[in-house]
Amino acid sequence: MNQSREIKTFVFSQYFSDGLRITFGVLLPALICYQLDKIEIGLTISLGALCVSIVDNPGPVLHKRNGMLFCNLFVFITAILTGYINEYPILVGVEIVALSFFYSMFSVYGPRVSAIGTAALLIMILSIDPKLSVFGAFEHAVYILAGGLWYLVLSLSVSQIRPFRPAQQELGECIKEVAKYVRLKAAFYDTRSDVQKNYKALIDQQVIIHQQQDSVREILYKSRLVMSDSTTTGRMLILTFVDIVDLFEQTMATFYDYEAIRKTYGYTGVLNQFKSVIEKIAEELEDLSYIITSNYAAAKMNDMQPYLNDLKNTIDLVEAEHGLNNLVLKKILVNVRNMASRTQKIYSYFNPKSLANEEIRSKTDLDKFVSHQDFGIKNFRDNLNIHSAIFRHAIRVALVMLIGYLVSKLFPFGHHSYWILLTILVILKPGFSLTKQRNYERLIGTVAGGLAGAFILIFITDQTVLFILLLLFMIASYSFQRLNYVVSVIFMTPYILILFHFLGASDNLMIAQERITDTLVGSAIALAANYFVLPTWEYHQLKNNVREVLIANYQYLLNAANLQNGKPLDITAYKLTRKAVYVSSANIGTTFQRMLSEPKSKQKNVRELHRFVVLNHILSSYTATLISTLQQRTSSAAPPEHIKLVRKSLNNLHESIRLINHSDFPISLASEIIIPHRMTTDTVPQDYDSRLLSEQLELVKTTSSDILKITGLLTGKAKTQSPS
Repeated sequence: MNQSREIKTFVFSQYFSDGLRITFGVLLPALICYQLDKIEIGLTISLGALCVSIVDNPGPVLHKRNGMLFCNLFVFITAILTGYINEYPILVGVEIVALSFFYSMFSVYGPRVSAIGTAALLIMILSIDPKLSVFGAFEHAVYILAGGLWYLVLSLSVSQIRPFRPAQQELGECIKEVAKYVRLKAAFYDTRSDVQKNYKALIDQQVIIHQQQDSVREILYKSRLVMSDSTTTGRMLILTFVDIVDLFEQTMATFYDYEAIRKTYGYTGVLNQFKSVIEKIAEELEDLSYIITSNYAAAKMNDMQPYLNDLKNTIDLVEAEHGLNNLVLKKILVNVRNMASRTQKIYSYFNPKSLANEEIRSKTDLDKFVSHQDFGIKNFRDNLNIHSAIFRHAIRVALVMLIGYLVSKLFPFGHHSYWILLTILVILKPGFSLTKQRNYERLIGTVAGGLAGAFILIFITDQTVLFILLLLFMIASYSFQRLNYVVSVIFMTPYILILFHFLGASDNLMIAQERITDTLVGSAIALAANYFVLPTWEYHQLKNNVREVLIANYQYLLNAANLQNGKPLDITAYKLTRKAVYVSSANIGTTFQRMLSEPKSKQKNVRELHRFVVLNHILSSYTATLISTLQQRTSSAAPPEHIKLVRKSLNNLHESIRLINHSDFPISLASEIIIPHRMTTDTVPQDYDSRLLSEQLELVKTTSSDILKITGLLTGKAKTQSPS
């Protein structure tokens, strides 16, 4: 994708839309009040708009509306409370501890509610210093509420004007990430690439895709407008997403023993041709992502048939000229053809006639693929114990915010000591690795942005130019806050310095120095707290991750066993098990990567866990390949050796699950983890398809056996051999 396309894609993206909307919502009240000589009121209203914008994350309009309404309520109450007691430091200290704990516990209800807690804590911090009368405190809170309501109206109005844009932008981003995954798969056919590095990159990309798919499901399947049959755009978006998920699995199904394939066919040149064709499919997906994100008319997909025909001819020559069995290459070609065909089908949805003939399969089942959050008080109460990571984080936030407040009062570094508390609020995360990463990003961004802001204010005196820069920096800061936090902070710092300049600050260098100093102090406090105050280390979370991914892979492989047994495939149930594999694989991959950022003393079984993560990814890919092969099989009979291989694989996974769970094996899953006792034993001829199926089943069995051995090492119950 060329640089011009990248820039256009960003301009049409949800990130830039967010930046424009937030900047307009925050800046307009201040500008209007400035013209009326009421700049302080304007800034207070803008502050309310800024707080509510924190909750304005992508999602169904109903969820956004409810989130912003509750955010306004909690922000208003917090502003009044803080305004009434801010003359009494002891009461302020008590409030900081109580509200920091209470609002941090909002994380049990998911990211959007957690953002409400963050917004309320932000307004608490910014309302501590002003000394206001009783009426003044109430008036201050009313202006903040007015700003929040103004932003709520703005956001909902934009959603009504262009109701499909958020879904289009989210889907376009998802397709873009799938295209990157396809490119990574193409790299396996490059004989010069490192297979192990490819595996790592593939697993990391799968985590990103899972997150994107979850966001798209949330915004598509919970939107009444999108789900309406009367909207062709909604139907097109849903059909496209369903096919993109299937395409992603098809990409996983082009998975074989790449080391063996390179050794056998590397010198023939056919692998480089595979790489070229798969990359062309990735290019088509990138074009599709751009078309959907930009809302442009779709051009016809480039004809892939000549490239596929050339590839087929080359595969035929492998056997004719080199005397090599090309059956594996033919099967990979079938999968590549399917990928190209599915991409072509997605392009056809932009044709109204083609779209009219398409129906959403199992529309009533779509709701099953979306996670549902429980907002009951029981969820909150169940997490009020020392074993809950969220509870430990809430305690940590409460104590550290109090420490930050005391430091700001006992050792004031300037007139904006609340920056210490703000730094702690945005840096302190539930896990050490996330806090460490955010700490690093905040420091780099603040120092770089502070130096840039000071340089601008020293050498640029034209007020019009400074205002234009302020506007650009605001848009950039809010555009990158979810995309790249370092870049967001780099733009945020000079925009804050320019803002203080417009408010009459006389010593810009002093303010820049003060912000950098406060950030350093807050960062040090937050990082130390995550190490010493009720720390939560990722290794403790990995047992559940290991268990979940083993159960998910078992149930996924059970689909292949049922197909082999002649049972029809329940598409909805199959896709739910497939989603469970994606979710659990993403969870364990993310947790493992976070563990690698923790101190060495807190990292356990790193080599074994890395091997386990890679093996489970390989197993799920082999299973996808196996299911695809079984669906294309013409005979319904299964040879005894095939049955034996499937049973061994299921046994290996079952034993691995038992090792992890031991006595706490979930009863609800007991009936689902039973090995099928009887499958057909009809004898069928050992043709090419049967031999390839044997190879695939052998790969599944070997991988599941390796997983059992690694699981034994992780649990200290190493197995010398796999069960038969």
